[in-house]
Amino acid sequence: MGALAMAPALATLLAACTVGPDYVAPETAAPAAWQTPLGEGLSAGANDAASLARWWAQFGDTTLAALIEHALAANTDVRQARARLREARALRAQAAADWYPGVNAAASHSRSRGSGSYGSSRASSFYQAGFDAMWEADLFGGVRRANEAAQADMEASAASLRDVQVTLAAEVALEYINVRALQERLRIARRNLETLSDTAQLTAWRASAGLDSALDAEQARANLEQTRAEVPVLETSLGEALNRIAVLLARAPGTLDAQITGAAPIPAPPVRLAVGIPAEALRERPDVRVAERNLAAATARIGAAEAARYPSLSLSGTLGLQSNTASGLDASDADAWSWAGQLAAPLFDGGRLRQQVEIRSAQQEQALAAYEATVLGALEETENALAAFAGTQRQQAALGAAVEAARNAAMFARVQYESGLIDFATLLVAERTQLVTESSLAVASAERAGAIVRLYKALGGGWIHEPPEPPQTSTR
Repeated sequence: MGALAMAPALATLLAACTVGPDYVAPETAAPAAWQTPLGEGLSAGANDAASLARWWAQFGDTTLAALIEHALAANTDVRQARARLREARALRAQAAADWYPGVNAAASHSRSRGSGSYGSSRASSFYQAGFDAMWEADLFGGVRRANEAAQADMEASAASLRDVQVTLAAEVALEYINVRALQERLRIARRNLETLSDTAQLTAWRASAGLDSALDAEQARANLEQTRAEVPVLETSLGEALNRIAVLLARAPGTLDAQITGAAPIPAPPVRLAVGIPAEALRERPDVRVAERNLAAATARIGAAEAARYPSLSLSGTLGLQSNTASGLDASDADAWSWAGQLAAPLFDGGRLRQQVEIRSAQQEQALAAYEATVLGALEETENALAAFAGTQRQQAALGAAVEAARNAAMFARVQYESGLIDFATLLVAERTQLVTESSLAVASAERAGAIVRLYKALGGGWIHEPPEPPQTSTR
């Protein structure tokens, strides 16, 4: 037992003998600046972490904010990620337990009687109570490397939870924007139905009076019914979007309709966003953090596999009481103890341990390639989001001007048609153009809002910075 008491000091003495590669974070080859020209309202300054974390507040839409906050608390993917993090924390604590001796308490009673042919046939009892302990010295750093891997796995799980939250917040926002865009397009279609219905009635009256042809009347009716046919398609899409939001909030489809069906504009925040530089964006993105921590864990596992190829030293001991009677356990001479040490080394295993090191090395190479791919994908996503944001800005501005012109043209065409100055075909084109451009503007407004959401997501927005959890305390 004296040797077991020296275990922590021995662990410290042997800590320098750690085999396997030490982890060094890879250098990220990020460009100095974004390649895509920044759109209006964007700047290259350092982004505000607090605003980025709760970017949906910039939209000024209380319904959107409530939906996202509810989803972050109740979504099934988030709950799974939280459970995986809890599992990773337990595995890290389990790995840390290997630093310490294992101690068991035991008590036993046995009774036996020998054969009369070979000796006494009297029955005898044996009582024993005490503690058993065993400890294995970390001679070559296998336990240390296993703890490093468990710590990195836990940090990867924490970053994975953040990644789920980032993706979820963006998905809820995009679906909500889609709902508001569909509601706007439905409003436009229904309003135009009233106008087209009046036009169809007017054309039918003029045809019956001989002022227009039957062809004009049928074309007016066809235009009316074509627009009417678009309404159920939009209603179906709206129902699907509402159901999707409900599921993202871990609610049954249809339970959120009353909360969202009220009239509201397509959300769009005043754009004043500092996008920083690529290196800052990569630091903010939890998916990059996940890949980097997975690489760290894979590197540590090489050392753990390498340590298994070297000798191991284990110490065991027992301290307790022994007696032939239960009352004898209290006697002054009933104490008993023993301790032993064992040094073992693998001599031949057919190359199994060496191949285990090769397996871990190959897994590290895979993790490195995955990390590099994640970094490139993050840069690509951000560049695409910047380009989309600038493009949707120009598109929305052009369509806004087109809608104004189309409305004026339709108004003038109707007046001139009623005055007999133009034929019906010209009026038909003008009214159809107004409907198409107004619907296109609603889509463009939603795409611009969606581009802002995707840009926030690409920059890693949607999770709160928290101080890192300290590593498990261990004797080293």
